[in-house]
Amino acid sequence: MRPLKYKTVINLILIFSVFSILFAFYVEYILGHKPCNLCLLQRLPYIASIILVVLVIIFKNLEKISFFLLSLIFLAGSLLAIYHVGIEHGLISESFVCGNNIDTSITDKSEIMKQLQNKEISCKDVTFTIFGVSLATINTFISVLLATITLLIFIKYEKKR
Repeated sequence: MRPLKYKTVINLILIFSVFSILFAFYVEYILGHKPCNLCLLQRLPYIASIILVVLVIIFKNLEKISFFLLSLIFLAGSLLAIYHVGIEHGLISESFVCGNNIDTSITDKSEIMKQLQNKEISCKDVTFTIFGVSLATINTFISVLLATITLLIFIKYEKKR
């Protein structure tokens, strides 16, 4: 792969990561679908990739190692997304990350109502789909694809430019 293609891949990852974050905000704030804690955590790899790619654009000599770091970032994103899909399908039970911590010892009606209003979305509840597929499932495929592509580019990166 020639240097121009490396830069193209870096730019495409930047564009896609920015689009992913903006789409998540659109679904949350415009369409009104409140994300669960795992949905929020799945944004972190995209934010990290944006920061890394901006640094690569500024410091051009970090290009090769950036592909390795991007593959690690998207691998972490893949694992998080797979975990979330497992919870959605009932294969894995929700953990403390999902935040279903309601205090059942409260007997005051106003306190119960206040707690229910502040209740976080369950990680197993899918509130938004595209063609019947949850965003966590879509994110799994995309993250695995990006992790694979960036790792292959790192392995095959040309030493001479």
